[in-house]
Amino acid sequence: MRYLRLTLFTFFLSLTGMQAGDTAAFCKQLKPLGRILETKDWYVWCVAPIYGPDEKVHVFYSRWPASKGMGGWISSCEIAHAVADQPEGPYTYVSTVLAPRPGFWDATTCHNPHIQEIDGTYYLFYMGNNNRKTNSKRIGLAKSNNLYGPWERSNQPLLETGAPGSWDDHCTTNPAFLAAPDGSYRLYYKSWNDSAYVNEKGSIRGNRKYGLALADKPEGPYTRYASNPIIDFSSLGANQQVEDAYVWYEEGRYRMLMRDMGFYNHTVGLYFESTDGLYWSKPEIAWLGMDHYRDEPPAPSHLKRYGRLERPQLLMKDGKPAYLFNATQGGAYQTASGFVFKIERP
Repeated sequence: MRYLRLTLFTFFLSLTGMQAGDTAAFCKQLKPLGRILETKDWYVWCVAPIYGPDEKVHVFYSRWPASKGMGGWISSCEIAHAVADQPEGPYTYVSTVLAPRPGFWDATTCHNPHIQEIDGTYYLFYMGNNNRKTNSKRIGLAKSNNLYGPWERSNQPLLETGAPGSWDDHCTTNPAFLAAPDGSYRLYYKSWNDSAYVNEKGSIRGNRKYGLALADKPEGPYTRYASNPIIDFSSLGANQQVEDAYVWYEEGRYRMLMRDMGFYNHTVGLYFESTDGLYWSKPEIAWLGMDHYRDEPPAPSHLKRYGRLERPQLLMKDGKPAYLFNATQGGAYQTASGFVFKIERP
């Protein structure tokens, strides 16, 4: 298959809807298991799973008080740890792992957890901010030799913004990490341009794109890939965007999941493949909206993202995806919770 930079996909300027051939095999393998971590008085988001040496499923997830509303993620979020005997739960809360630290880069929120284990060390990547706004969002790291902690946190972000005027001068956020087969450590990250964010009108501004930074060890230092951004839909029109990447390597190919923000629509997920992790295929549909998988009550007026499955994270087993974890609004307390799919391979 020939791979092209997504910025060159002019053919898809005329794309107006989803076709049967747009659906990835990955999408067809998803078996919905249901919601997890429905928690009274809390919004739950960003559920990152990993199998522990105890053979239990450990999740690291974002949560914030329900009194803050959905927007509390940017000003009042913490990252908690919970454990279950099986991916679909039930989960038992263990502890709050990362809470905002006054006086540091993550002073007002901790969000977007992503967990990996390398040579007996657990690396918990996340986003923090220090002013309750998007322009101070930065990617950082906590690490431990034990899933139960203690966790050593970075006092400085792993990746600062680009130079003023660059495509990524607004923030660094939504980390996706990969120990690549070439020996490099890859940090895929979302950002957008600050002037576009300030000057454009509408509910979504700045055309979110994804870049790549590389390092010789997980802790960094990280150097930006010279040809960033690696995924950029801005040539397709205003608000053609992506976010929430998850990247893995399987059977000789790099693979990526993302939340769609306008290529097809804002409800589905995207699936990409690549031979080098730099140049990616045309996206296919990775998952559909919640209404495809289960009946939900009508959307309450305070939930504006109802019906979407966001923040994809994979539970890997023997180096292959076994379960897909997402976040979605609604649930028993009409806040937000995790949602789990089993990946049923032929």
